[in-house]
Amino acid sequence: MSIRQTLSCLMLSAVCVAPTNADEPTAKLPYAIVDTGQTRCYDERRETEYPKPGDHFYGQDAQYQGNAPEYRDNGDGTITDLVTGLMWQADPGGKKSYDEAVAGAAKCQTAGYQDWRLPTIKELYSLIQFTGTDPDPTSRDSSRLRPFIDTNYFQFRYGQASDGDRIIDSQWATSTVYVDRVMFSMPAMFGVNFADGRIKGYPTGRTPRGDAKTFYVIYVRGNTQYGANDYVDHGDGTITDRATGLEWMKVDSISLNAGPRHDGKLDWREALAWAESLEYAGHSDWRLPNAKELHSLVDYGRSPSTTSTAAIDPMFQSTAIRNEGDLLDFGQYWTSTTHASVNSGDSAVYICFGRGLGFMAARGNWTGTKQLLDVHGAGAQRCDPKLGDASRFVQGRGPQGDVVRIYNLVRCVRGGTAEPVAAAPESHTANARPAAAAGRQPPSGGGRGVPGEQWVRRLDRDGDHQVSRQEFDGPVHHFSDFDRNNDGQISPDEAPQGPPRR
Repeated sequence: MSIRQTLSCLMLSAVCVAPTNADEPTAKLPYAIVDTGQTRCYDERRETEYPKPGDHFYGQDAQYQGNAPEYRDNGDGTITDLVTGLMWQADPGGKKSYDEAVAGAAKCQTAGYQDWRLPTIKELYSLIQFTGTDPDPTSRDSSRLRPFIDTNYFQFRYGQASDGDRIIDSQWATSTVYVDRVMFSMPAMFGVNFADGRIKGYPTGRTPRGDAKTFYVIYVRGNTQYGANDYVDHGDGTITDRATGLEWMKVDSISLNAGPRHDGKLDWREALAWAESLEYAGHSDWRLPNAKELHSLVDYGRSPSTTSTAAIDPMFQSTAIRNEGDLLDFGQYWTSTTHASVNSGDSAVYICFGRGLGFMAARGNWTGTKQLLDVHGAGAQRCDPKLGDASRFVQGRGPQGDVVRIYNLVRCVRGGTAEPVAAAPESHTANARPAAAAGRQPPSGGGRGVPGEQWVRRLDRDGDHQVSRQEFDGPVHHFSDFDRNNDGQISPDEAPQGPPRR
């Protein structure tokens, strides 16, 4: 039996083993990846029926299900994750400064335990679920939103205007400090925002107002091996992480001249198609990794500025690029996970293995001039439009002007516990539209062929492919004439063929 066959047998025997008692995790791997929970499929704009092999957008997150999230409420203020073996506090309580978050672990005695610790970013990210909805950062209404954490077990609160917060200000702290600096040379830690479903490097010092930024904090205990990778290079262009059971391409899509342009940079639809059709190292069962699978590869001890490498173990080959500021950098890598908002599924998750760039203006700069900065750090998790024209986003998008590339890199995965799923749960089919067959070209970000798409593009300032009341430039009383579903947005299928009448 070959080394790989032996390893495969060991993996199969190690995962999905029923617990022998109530305290044991379901999966026996030390770094068991919890599934994202995403069970809905999306095309370039919205929910769709599950695509079939050969259809556009086949192979996305919902079509591969791994270790389903599974928790136990212990009734004493703690929650046990039955997949990872980690035990958590259930209630973060009030916000704390970063210094308070670090110091509080040694003082924590929840449920009588004295070995609580501030979680690493990989530990905390194990709790994220991509069943959440990304809010409009300017909105104050959370009634239609769903957070990116299971609120049946964990206490969650959106940012409150009464506290001076935006609705998205629900950042949770970790012990993982960025080895470089963010924004205007500020020290930072990587935190998870369970309101908007992102990882960012958040400044840990004083804010421009002079006060300390505050975070929600829950402490963790148990499974001290969680998040530690254990790689083996097979010498055939693949690397297995024995801690997670996942096998990876050693190289990325640029190295293989992937995609229709043969430059290795792909939009989301192309990334899915390339991964599903890939024949590499003697295997044909490669897939585009979901957000939590790909995040498991991030090495937070590395960054382009401090180690001159991507934020990944140097055992992997990562193609260097020139970024928007013409600096040597490393890419953003697509995942198969849609980053859904209330009204749209037009964005998908990527992981920054290079700098998390954005366009920001310094406080007090009234000229509006913005600088290109590492705003969120190497190891951030953000999202890009699935399709479209990146030149429309010359100043990025979002509060920190996240750069928009659309054509990102890919590193495929195989193995683990993920199994193909052929059809959606029955509860999902009511609002799903038919998937686009690969022989028919679905509308691109350019919008040709969809009634109203060009009209929306003309008015859409925030890049969400819809027109809000604030973006609408016709008579105010005509907005509701177009907004047929009364959701506060005009989508391309609601829009007129031309500009609204003045």
